[in-house]
Amino acid sequence: MERAPTLLPGAEEDLHQRLFDGLEAVDARLRAVVDHEDPFISEAAGHLAAAGGKRFRPLLTLLCAEVAEGINPLVVEAATGVELTHLASLYHDDVMDEAELRRGVQSANVRYGNATSILVGDLLFGTASSVIAELGPEAVRVQAATFVRLCAGQIRDERPPTAGMDPVDYYRSVLADKTGSLIATSARYGAMFAGAEPRVVELLTAFGERLGIVFQMSDDVLDVVSDASDFGKEPGADLREGKITLPMLFVLSEPPNGDERLRDLLGSPLTDPGEVAEAVLLLREHPAMERARDHLAQLARETRALLDDVGSSPAVEALRGLVDEVVERNQ
Repeated sequence: MERAPTLLPGAEEDLHQRLFDGLEAVDARLRAVVDHEDPFISEAAGHLAAAGGKRFRPLLTLLCAEVAEGINPLVVEAATGVELTHLASLYHDDVMDEAELRRGVQSANVRYGNATSILVGDLLFGTASSVIAELGPEAVRVQAATFVRLCAGQIRDERPPTAGMDPVDYYRSVLADKTGSLIATSARYGAMFAGAEPRVVELLTAFGERLGIVFQMSDDVLDVVSDASDFGKEPGADLREGKITLPMLFVLSEPPNGDERLRDLLGSPLTDPGEVAEAVLLLREHPAMERARDHLAQLARETRALLDDVGSSPAVEALRGLVDEVVERNQ
């Protein structure tokens, strides 16, 4: 058998092979369920799926299944459902973000226009619901609750903290909803459909939500430190949208110290490419970036610690390694 490409450095080879085979099965199901009798709809619905991406959520579903009795056809269906839900959200994100690149290819809104992108996203949400419905009423209930939290997080992401709420706490709660909820469900489905006992299902679900916060927080740091060839989209997206992420919160939480120009740039969405580039450069050099990385590292340690009561196995160690992989992307 040909050796599978490395998905999780440090994980044992047999586990890698099972995960690789599982992801191959998920990709095959994705191609099948996004196909449509109308060639244009089929092409548009498959655009971002065909671009690849990290497949982070289905990988987590498969890996959490390996903590229990292992990957099976129900786990593959669940992994397909969570990836479809994620893909659907990206079509909507591209419209809201006015993005030009996604996963290194032309974004959906640029390629198809805003209206079609929104409708394709809706179509994929419906397709995800159809896939999940085959897994039973509990899976449908979890999917519905996840969808509500995902949308609520996106809405709250566009709004400032409520009066009296700590801005960093608010930021983390938004990340828990808009990103952590679906990653938590990815972990839950993997454990649930691989026969894990309820206690382990709940522990892995909590781990998944915290991992989702780490994942999104890492992406927010990457939005400053990476370039398009590394990240698959242009840096400074949060600045263009006027979103205040962790590095920016840390800039604004301290008294001014020769960084007035950066503070001025952070005051509103930036439409001028030169100002975006200037703000990115100033942020990269600001002490707030190191503070953000320290905060992220502490959160990662707390996330790994959630696995202490799950038990010991190659899959659990791989989950710990997955946390490290998420954090190390922006180092």
